[in-house]
Amino acid sequence: MNFELFIAKRLITTIQYKSSISSPIIKIAIVAIALGMIVMMISIATGIGLQQKISDKITVFNGHVQITNFDDNQSEVTITPVSLSKQNLFYLNKIEGIKQIQTYATKAGIIRTEKDFEGIVYKGIDVKYDWTQFKEYIVEGTYPKINNEFSFDVLISKTIADRLGLKLNSEFNTFFLKENPESPPSVRVFKVVGIYDSGFNEFDSGIILGDLKQIQRLNKWKENEVGGYEILLNDFDQINQKGEEIYYKIGATLNSKTIIEKYPALFEWIQLFDTNMVVIIAIMILVAGINMITALLVLILEKTQLIGILKSMGANNISIQKVFMYNAAYLILLGLFWGNLIGLSLLFIQKYFGVIELNPATYYVSVAPVYISFDYILYLNIGTLLLCLMMLLIPSFIISKISPVKAIKFE
Repeated sequence: MNFELFIAKRLITTIQYKSSISSPIIKIAIVAIALGMIVMMISIATGIGLQQKISDKITVFNGHVQITNFDDNQSEVTITPVSLSKQNLFYLNKIEGIKQIQTYATKAGIIRTEKDFEGIVYKGIDVKYDWTQFKEYIVEGTYPKINNEFSFDVLISKTIADRLGLKLNSEFNTFFLKENPESPPSVRVFKVVGIYDSGFNEFDSGIILGDLKQIQRLNKWKENEVGGYEILLNDFDQINQKGEEIYYKIGATLNSKTIIEKYPALFEWIQLFDTNMVVIIAIMILVAGINMITALLVLILEKTQLIGILKSMGANNISIQKVFMYNAAYLILLGLFWGNLIGLSLLFIQKYFGVIELNPATYYVSVAPVYISFDYILYLNIGTLLLCLMMLLIPSFIISKISPVKAIKFE
């Protein structure tokens, strides 16, 4: 083993000489591995980052699972109230993985200003509403403080604010139609305490958030009657499993839907990123492997005389193959080092400075999000190293075909 390591060190030193025939090809192989690693890291980081960002935005407005009445209402506006029994709530809270259960209700309305009007959906929330994720989308002001008193504070989107010329502390009239079309609409005067911008036009174009008690009074519901329940989970990856558990715990008169079931086309689209990532990784590893095979073949050709000398000294084929595999591993690790260094630098620059911007109308985000986890980076490095070495096993068997006599005479 010491003899093999000694020879390996001598070869590593030799292949780095500028006069070496194999030097340019080896440098190209190292660059190919580094570039491949950079591309794979960026592909995974941006792909997963975009998936998580879009999922988070949908969750902010819908929760992971929604419980509503089992009816034929296909609109975003809740008509029939829901009132979960204490027993049902007890069973739901017993499901492992549920982070929070919060109530909500929605009602269609029309905002009327002096110069314009806009149709909106008023989403009523209660004091238990989780603002943790929503905070990052608030660009001005703050969220409504919901308590036991009736609150007229609302959070509106930047899209609605720009259309209607509303600013912080602006007050506006909102008209809500009654069930009887002949009755005059109910009017509420709301005050803007915050403006949000999620970049998700489907939500920004029409949703304002305020006190749930406003809808309960407008609809003449009881205190325990709400439009529905939003359930937040600890782990998004368990959404299908937990959604099924919730469905069987709420009874026959209620229905539950995960956000994947509610927005199937959108989640089918973001799941395509997984396919793209797999294809990119496969192509990059193949390109890196081919470059390493070429470099190893050139290196073997260049060191044919040395191989002949080693064989004449008693070294067997496996020992010599190990020597070249050691060198190949060194070159791969060198490429991985530079690939990781450059790739992580680019990802952190994007994460903290947002250099690359996207069109929100197409990607639902204004800045390309990145997801950095040392788990996938470690797996990516180990996988690349092992696959490249496996690909190099075949050309390394050429060594066994080299005759010592002919090799020593080889020029």
